[in-house]
Amino acid sequence: MIALTATPVLETERLILRAPVATDYPAYEEFMASSRSDRMGGPMDGRTAFRAFAAHIGHWVMRGFGQFVITDRRTGEPMGQVGPWFPQGKPEQEIGWSLWTGEGQGIAYEAAIAARAHVFDTLGWETAVSYIAVDNARSAALAERMGAVIDPEATPMDAPFPMNVWRHPRRTA
Repeated sequence: MIALTATPVLETERLILRAPVATDYPAYEEFMASSRSDRMGGPMDGRTAFRAFAAHIGHWVMRGFGQFVITDRRTGEPMGQVGPWFPQGKPEQEIGWSLWTGEGQGIAYEAAIAARAHVFDTLGWETAVSYIAVDNARSAALAERMGAVIDPEATPMDAPFPMNVWRHPRRTA
């Protein structure tokens, strides 16, 4: 299997965050086919999901950073993605997340805190936002738990639904 090399790996108590690999695709495709992906451009068919997944891999190559795949430390199971995201056209550098499995266990929080520390401490970002659909209560609760606040002065992302821009504090909690 060909994989991205020289990409960071972050570790938490329960998780390993690493660059995406081809074997993560089936879990990503299943999530993107579900209604749970509706605020991320889904649901989408396999062909469209493949292109979106390839964009995540390509982002690492083109930007030198990208979203990590969240994996269970014990099993290696891919559970979602989290981390820095700044494709062309985004108003600001973002910390994004999606959990494919394992909701309600604190996985997203654990992963997002580690990714945010990486963004500020390793990548050296001065600021970061999360673009969250107004009706996405779970993501909004996560952003709030992380100490982020809605920034009414920030430029919203172009999306087919209303979004809030959550501004993250510079220092990790």
